[in-house]
Amino acid sequence: MKITRPFHKLTRNCLISATLLFIPIARAGVTNPIAGDPIAIDSGQVAGTKLPSGVHAYLGIPYAAPPVNELRWHAPVALKPWQGIYQANEARPACVQKIPQSRAFNVPAPVEPVSEDCLFLNVWTPSTAKSGAQLPVIVFIHGGGFTSESPNRADYSGQEIARKGVIYVSIGYRLGIFGYLAHPEMSQESGHNASGNWGVMDQIAALQWVQRNIAAFGGDARNVTIVGHSAGSESVFTLQSSPLAKGLFAKISGWSGADLSPGGRPPRLLAEAERDGVRLQEALKAKDLAEMRTMAWDRVLAATSQFSGGGPGGGLQSRPVVDGYVMPEMPETLFAQGKQNAVPMLLSSTNGDLGSSQEFAQVKTLEDFHKAAQSYFGSASGDFLKLFAASTDAEAVQQAQIVVANQGFGVANRDWARAEAKSSKLPVYLVQFRLKRPYRQGVEWIGPTPADRGAFHGSDIALWLGTYSLGGALSNTLLWTDADKTLSANMEDALVAFATKGAPNTEALKFPRYEVSDEQRLILAEPTYLEKMDTEKIEFLRTHQQERPQPRAEPAR
Repeated sequence: MKITRPFHKLTRNCLISATLLFIPIARAGVTNPIAGDPIAIDSGQVAGTKLPSGVHAYLGIPYAAPPVNELRWHAPVALKPWQGIYQANEARPACVQKIPQSRAFNVPAPVEPVSEDCLFLNVWTPSTAKSGAQLPVIVFIHGGGFTSESPNRADYSGQEIARKGVIYVSIGYRLGIFGYLAHPEMSQESGHNASGNWGVMDQIAALQWVQRNIAAFGGDARNVTIVGHSAGSESVFTLQSSPLAKGLFAKISGWSGADLSPGGRPPRLLAEAERDGVRLQEALKAKDLAEMRTMAWDRVLAATSQFSGGGPGGGLQSRPVVDGYVMPEMPETLFAQGKQNAVPMLLSSTNGDLGSSQEFAQVKTLEDFHKAAQSYFGSASGDFLKLFAASTDAEAVQQAQIVVANQGFGVANRDWARAEAKSSKLPVYLVQFRLKRPYRQGVEWIGPTPADRGAFHGSDIALWLGTYSLGGALSNTLLWTDADKTLSANMEDALVAFATKGAPNTEALKFPRYEVSDEQRLILAEPTYLEKMDTEKIEFLRTHQQERPQPRAEPAR
């Protein structure tokens, strides 16, 4: 029997070794054959590896043809079937991205290759899974501001959650200008007069792969829950807004991200996105789109450095586009008209996600509170101080914490819950993670410590997925207490319950159903508790929301 290794030739145009933020889930050569392999999927036979935990891992399975050469800035194309057995025993390259020169972390970052040939996914299954088992399926979409990161991060691993009895899939998708660049020529050739949503279309192609193939791994294609963090959560929101994703999932869970204004950053309009494509063409001195597709990806990426602003992609914005096809209208319009893909929802944020309210995170005294109010709200500060009344330092800190918890992603995810609850009778559950953890003695933390920041952006991932011990850098810096581990186990159980039956309630955690007329959310801390939200205060904050910047880089985890 011919053995097929990961098979696309790597060239300068599609591969470079680069420093990414997190440790990959697997390395080459780690192979422990699984009894019963290979598994037959629509593109051929695939074999995985049995992990020490007993979980079966199938890493680096391609789900679409490499989007290179003439397929750059093109809708995903079906794979040609391979011969023999594809050995899915190592993580494959992350998608092309610009690597920041410096990050705020405490340990050296690992090295992971990046490539244009990056449309791969990873599958973890329980040791008892077999074809026909009809286990619930979780598909995870990574964050990174649509410009960075990878499905191969240690804290994105499905090893622990699969042990709870679900099939877990993490997917790669095109990033930055390769995933979200529009251009008039691209729109014209598409057949839909649309372009710019290549990353979204990759995600849809991965979900279609799940529909076609997950039963062979023991999953139930009718019971798929899509989960995303940060830009991954915004991606989940986009998929809920897209008619092309209808029927590809039964439930959704978004962690810290939604593109609802003013809480989130709205998607771009097609004309604006196409102008960015023309600007890039001019910077490259390319005569047409065909020539742009022949250029080495590192040259294309380097050209973005001349555009100031706009985050890691420079002045060229990288995010979903209202193109009239993948996303037919602005999301708030779709939700208001009930045109979204309505399904049960579990939405979460952290109270340290921040946004543009960092002044309030630093409030210690009544004087600090008044200064922050003037700085942030300006002429509306008087109205703010009447509504958020405080006469002592303790009251000032308490009111400041309300601001921090309901800014940025906090209010964006709440607005998402509210929009769904107004237009659908399906259950919505709203959560906020507020766990503070001490860190090890002798660790010199760059920037605010976890104790100062509280539950910073992304600090909930390792507890939702139980991955805090799988080698991420935070494993070496934070003190993981027995109480933390218990909370993590309870959060995992809640996620599995939601993926299984559409409700996250377990013996340990009881989630109130979100209602527009009675806003409540479960607070995940030690101990957990229910919070009745103050709608008047939240509405004031959302109507005075400043444009949300990209989340600051967090310590490696």
